[in-house]
Amino acid sequence: MRNILLATAALSLFAVPAMAQTVTSPTYYGTLGYTQLDTDNADLGAVTGRVGAKLHPNFGVEAETSFGVGHDDVNVAGVDGKVEHRYDVAGYAVASLPVTSNIDLFARAGYGVTEVKGSAAGIAASDHLTSWNYGAGATYNLDAQNGIRADYTYRDFQHDQGGADTYALSYVRKF
Repeated sequence: MRNILLATAALSLFAVPAMAQTVTSPTYYGTLGYTQLDTDNADLGAVTGRVGAKLHPNFGVEAETSFGVGHDDVNVAGVDGKVEHRYDVAGYAVASLPVTSNIDLFARAGYGVTEVKGSAAGIAASDHLTSWNYGAGATYNLDAQNGIRADYTYRDFQHDQGGADTYALSYVRKF
């Protein structure tokens, strides 16, 4: 009996480091802001919303959607036209690095779909562009629930359709 008690006490010592580890629950957040999309042919703007979950202090996931605002006037082969960003949706894996209690740096990579519409000389056409997206940014936490986020993401459109540099500035709200 004494040996069983000693063995149980010895095994319980292995549990002490496990108890010392902090179990973190996911942090959920949403953002709302403006995104500037710069391509070789047009510069477009969009209102962007995101929802995300920080599953670990250094890893999370997020989904975003944007709706175009305005258009850009273009000239193709001497014909005036315009290009509009209709919408986009994307999903990302996000790696983050807390630098201070108020500043987090992050990198993200994901996949998305963008729809653009072009018109010239009375003819209009829309196109769905799929892309691999990757970028980086920073969040400045104003307090425990509110923050400001700035990020850059490159959209590498598939099928040799070019790419877009996107710059975003957003309000962040944690839930």
